[in-house]
Amino acid sequence: MIVFRKFCLGLAGIAALLVLAGVSGGSQALWRPAAVASLVALAIGLGAVPSLKGYQYTGWILAAVVAALVYPSAFIKWGDLDLRNKWLVLAVVQLVMFGMGTQMSLHDFGGVLRTPRGVLVGIVCHFSIMPLVGFGLTRLFAFPPEIAAGVILIGSCSSGLASNVMAYIAKSNLVLSVTVTAITTLAAPFLTPLLMKTLAGTLVEVKFINMMVEIIKIVLVPIAAALLHDGLKRATPGQRRAVFSAATLGAAWLVLLLFGGGWGWLAARCSADYMLGVELSSFAVGALVFGSVYHSVASRFTAIDRFMPLASMAGIVYFTTVTTAAGRENLLKVGALLFLVSVIHNAAGYFFGYWLSRAAGLDRSSARSVAFEVGLQNGGMASGLAGAMGKLGTVGLAPAIFSPWMNISGSILANYWSKRPPE
Repeated sequence: MIVFRKFCLGLAGIAALLVLAGVSGGSQALWRPAAVASLVALAIGLGAVPSLKGYQYTGWILAAVVAALVYPSAFIKWGDLDLRNKWLVLAVVQLVMFGMGTQMSLHDFGGVLRTPRGVLVGIVCHFSIMPLVGFGLTRLFAFPPEIAAGVILIGSCSSGLASNVMAYIAKSNLVLSVTVTAITTLAAPFLTPLLMKTLAGTLVEVKFINMMVEIIKIVLVPIAAALLHDGLKRATPGQRRAVFSAATLGAAWLVLLLFGGGWGWLAARCSADYMLGVELSSFAVGALVFGSVYHSVASRFTAIDRFMPLASMAGIVYFTTVTTAAGRENLLKVGALLFLVSVIHNAAGYFFGYWLSRAAGLDRSSARSVAFEVGLQNGGMASGLAGAMGKLGTVGLAPAIFSPWMNISGSILANYWSKRPPE
């Protein structure tokens, strides 16, 4: 495999030369495919260099962005399948969140009792610094309303599991990092719509209840399924039987609802508020069924747990590609400025997260973890919400730009801090 990766590095260099030749000669037929081939080969080849191996995921994101910019029509529709379809985006984002959730544990929430002050500082900093900085930057740079709303949206989301990875690399307070990620995820269904309504309500229509429901479906349902799988690992045989019996009944209910005419029958007789409750409860039942089925499969094929983070990364590459293709025209107009804003926004998160934590009395190790929790947002959640709003090509642009930069900057900062452990 190493030999193949080294071969890809050489191939990336050759393709890069072809890009230069094509650009200088004005031949789009040469430089366009060469540019995509160069970045794909580079993403594979980075694995051959130990010091650059951690940037493979970022390499794939860059390849996806360039491919979507060069061949946008190829990533919008495949025959009759619209890749921007709301339900398809929802399914992919749920897969991403489930994959992330498999790296979490029910024990993560116990960190609140061990580090209560650090958790409180982390939560307050997370849901104040990034939304307000994002709002300020949109006023400073005067983006079009929907693109500005995307900047505020990415700042208003919960922290992602990337922050836990960076805290681990930096050798900072990992327990605090994991706990803050878990709590901000639980708080997101209320705080994210509240912040969006307050800060971006004049830019796009923000329906508080609708956004809350979408976040529950996008984030809490798949993570609940993953945590169920984690809980079943330690459950007694009797507890497992009870869960599997409930999952069987739940599966029958879903089949009746979706394929037996149950949904149409209820919709004809019940109010919209009641049907919203049915929808949410059905998603909760879906989490029970999926978590149980996944646990049964993972018990027999243990390698699947190691595969899920890769599936999450593939999902992020998918909606980064689709978002870029859908918003290509807007991205060509404001892409450079949007990237500059992502750098400022991200750096402000690290800076204020660290120094406000120190001012609150946290030790350096904990302050570093809070810096990652504040600076690294859940781009998957932001993209899923943009898709649910039907504005993937505008509101979804900021998450598509911010996500790769957050991974690059987080990796650089984590490696810097890892070589300078606090006293």
